[in-house]
Amino acid sequence: MSKYNLDDPVELLCALTEINSVNSTLVPGAPGEAEIADFIGQWFSDRNFEVTRLEATPGRPSIVACSKGATTDSKIMLNGHIDTVTIASYEGDGLEAIRKDGNVYGRGTFDMKGGLAAQMVAAHRAVQRGIAGQVIVAAVSDEEHGNVGTEEVLKHFTADVGVVAEPTMLGLTVAHKGFVWFELTITGLAAHGSRHDLGIDAITKAGYALVALDKYAAELTSRPHVKYLETPSVHASIIKGGEELSSYPAECTIAIERRTVPGETPEAVRAELVAILDDVAASTKDFSYELGGGFTRAPLQVSEDHKIVSLIQNSFQAHTGKPIGFRGEWYWTDAALMNDAGITTVLFGVDGEGAHAATEWATESSVHTVADVLTDVVVEWCN
Repeated sequence: MSKYNLDDPVELLCALTEINSVNSTLVPGAPGEAEIADFIGQWFSDRNFEVTRLEATPGRPSIVACSKGATTDSKIMLNGHIDTVTIASYEGDGLEAIRKDGNVYGRGTFDMKGGLAAQMVAAHRAVQRGIAGQVIVAAVSDEEHGNVGTEEVLKHFTADVGVVAEPTMLGLTVAHKGFVWFELTITGLAAHGSRHDLGIDAITKAGYALVALDKYAAELTSRPHVKYLETPSVHASIIKGGEELSSYPAECTIAIERRTVPGETPEAVRAELVAILDDVAASTKDFSYELGGGFTRAPLQVSEDHKIVSLIQNSFQAHTGKPIGFRGEWYWTDAALMNDAGITTVLFGVDGEGAHAATEWATESSVHTVADVLTDVVVEWCN
């Protein structure tokens, strides 16, 4: 028997916070999502949802809860991740849900168990009010690392529209950036440190590439702004090279992250980098490179005229008396995976602060607001 009222979104948030669900890929030895998946699956089973546990990656389960008895084809998917980042750097006990000054403190309260709790309660309340269509809640694993949870869910389930409850500060996010990861390898020639006549220093050659990358970064941020997102960006994330002090390094690798905006493609981004590096090679003696990698996640862009947008707008206005603010995020989310799978998806989540930080909290009022708004949205979409 829980000490919390699990039909209240704030108290459900407290219960979720006190379950350790630190991502076990980010933190080897962490428990991962198994216990919280058990809890969420049972919560939905107790409320007569059809529950599916997906676990293609052992130890990394996701829960999909579907309402029963649909008489129309209308479907909406509410997506929330159940993993968190580490609790090791949290000030105090990150697994203790503390209610203070109108906030709930604890690891994951803001990112994003507050939004998840609101989604769970909203789905149940909507069913109680009566819906002809179907609401699907996808409580997914591994969002903080490789997104295997949402990817697996999308192989088995679909919907017309979706809402991801990442913490948007009660704003409505209709766009966010994507990214492409590259690995740039600069090739030198190994030689004894005394043999300047033979060696080619891959690390110093990499410096020319880094200077060119810095100029490229400045050029990107001077491009015309994209609504809500400003401009693309690029940075060097990791650099490795050399083996010992007394040798010329034969190789230097630079990991590059290029943040993309709607309208950009991975192919076009690669072509820009290749053109820059080719210019460096043409003007720099003994500069040789290979550009590998290319792992990509697409940006998100949803029309402000879409019905899911207007439903959230109208419900938010009704519950708060205020117009909702539109947002764009510079980070990437699972919403883009859903959108690419044909599920038009926006983000709407709680207020608070401290994602991945030493102290984290969600405001209780915003958890209630998200639950109230999403209840209405589900009912309206499914009827």
